[in-house]
Amino acid sequence: MITGKNYIGAEKSATGNKTYKTFNPKLNSETEWTFTEATSEEIDTAVAEAAGAFKIYSAFSDTKKANFLRAIAQEIEALGDTLIQTYMKESGLPEGRAKGERGRTMGQLNAFANLLEEGSWVDATIDTAQPNRAPLPKVDLRKMLMPIGPIVVFGSSNFPFAFSTAGGDTASALASGCPVLVKSHPMHAATGEMVASAVLKAVEKTGMPNGVFSNLNSSGIEVGQQLVMHPMVKGVGFTGSIKGGTALYRLANQRDEPIPVFAEMGSINPVVVLPSALEEKRDEWAKSYAGSITLGAGQFCTNPGLILGIKSSTLDSFIKTLGESIVEIDPTCMLHPNIFKGFETGKNELSSQGGVNIVAEYSEDAAPNYAKQRVLTVDGANFLKNTKLHQEVFGPFSVVVSCENADELAEIIEKLEGQLTGTILGSTEEIATYSYVVSALQSRVGRIIFNGVPTGVEVCPSMHHGGPFPATTDSRFTSVGTSAIKRWVRPVSFQNWPQAALPEALKDDNPLGINRLVDSKFTYDKIE
Repeated sequence: MITGKNYIGAEKSATGNKTYKTFNPKLNSETEWTFTEATSEEIDTAVAEAAGAFKIYSAFSDTKKANFLRAIAQEIEALGDTLIQTYMKESGLPEGRAKGERGRTMGQLNAFANLLEEGSWVDATIDTAQPNRAPLPKVDLRKMLMPIGPIVVFGSSNFPFAFSTAGGDTASALASGCPVLVKSHPMHAATGEMVASAVLKAVEKTGMPNGVFSNLNSSGIEVGQQLVMHPMVKGVGFTGSIKGGTALYRLANQRDEPIPVFAEMGSINPVVVLPSALEEKRDEWAKSYAGSITLGAGQFCTNPGLILGIKSSTLDSFIKTLGESIVEIDPTCMLHPNIFKGFETGKNELSSQGGVNIVAEYSEDAAPNYAKQRVLTVDGANFLKNTKLHQEVFGPFSVVVSCENADELAEIIEKLEGQLTGTILGSTEEIATYSYVVSALQSRVGRIIFNGVPTGVEVCPSMHHGGPFPATTDSRFTSVGTSAIKRWVRPVSFQNWPQAALPEALKDDNPLGINRLVDSKFTYDKIE
């Protein structure tokens, strides 16, 4: 089933001479599959087919696109246990995680299908003409969101299903009416090929145009660079490192026609522990956070990498329990030897900084590529003057900062870079007492959590998975939830346009039956 070839629309192609293999981190050895990297010619063909498909696909009804998304979910499920085993081989992640992530991926596809079937996502806005208005007549104006064109999606290392081949970026782009070209992640190319085959079966079964989806192999950065710079590509979705995301963002802005890059990048997800949390649930929170820090070998973008509290004996006790709890958890396998090496380098670099103390570290023997969790502590003054301590270490690692007082706590938060999440542990009354701390945290994050852990991202319309730079390149948009569709569309206004030629969503009789803003009032009614 695994061919190692590129999928240029419906065609399998391997004309290049650059090959690579994926890696099984649990066995610490290469897998049996060999993949051929896409050539410049194959990339050009795939993009040209996507551009051609856009002219057809963008005009399809939302119902037809919804059927396509549902068919993709069904075909992914039909791959069965073979897909799960392939995922596990290439990621080192356990079966439960693989099945859970597959379910999430299918759920995302079906959620966007539901959004399309309801139809109001296009934000139809109508201001009817007033020809007798004085001193000047008012023209008829009608506006809605429309797709922008072929989108490049970069597969993510830590979510081989949910943020990769048919993950949230792909699902939202296809829902919007945009064809997708996936730059497959080299760490799980076999998993990506299997999912790509499912997408293409759905293309055939639902009558989608050839070129609406392609999957391109790549072991380095060249394929991604060529895709981003291709003049027919109109947008980019990326989940990964700050270095990778910012490089693509800069590249896209060097084009003759700059295009949007929606990159979700690094985050240390600060957690503020207020006094009542230490007094009432100190040990409970310490144990919860030991689990959150080590969950999935710490390979989540929402991993709590920074914990902030005000200096006290109860904070000292919290730190002690956190350390004791975290070393009781057995290490788990990381995604790849390169990610493991990056984790080791990062945690050792931060541990060697002035004023830093190691609270706890798993000290028993562990298999190759298994991450030994570590927790550090430092005072607020040293944290403020050393920005290296603000950096993300991708893995089971966290820094606890003991602040001198609430003012120093607020100052630290204000000087942090943008984050995906921020958490407050405490009581309802403390939200008012520490309102300036809460306000400082809110200004730095995309999602603010009360009495919880940041790991775990609910896929629903109210989720915002984004944040100020460098958490993402545009804090106004999310990569999780149905609002993710807004990244791949732009508003278009139609002035004095004939009824027969208007898009269905903007016609007087509202044939789609959607909710529209008509003369400043939301309504499902027809315009009489």
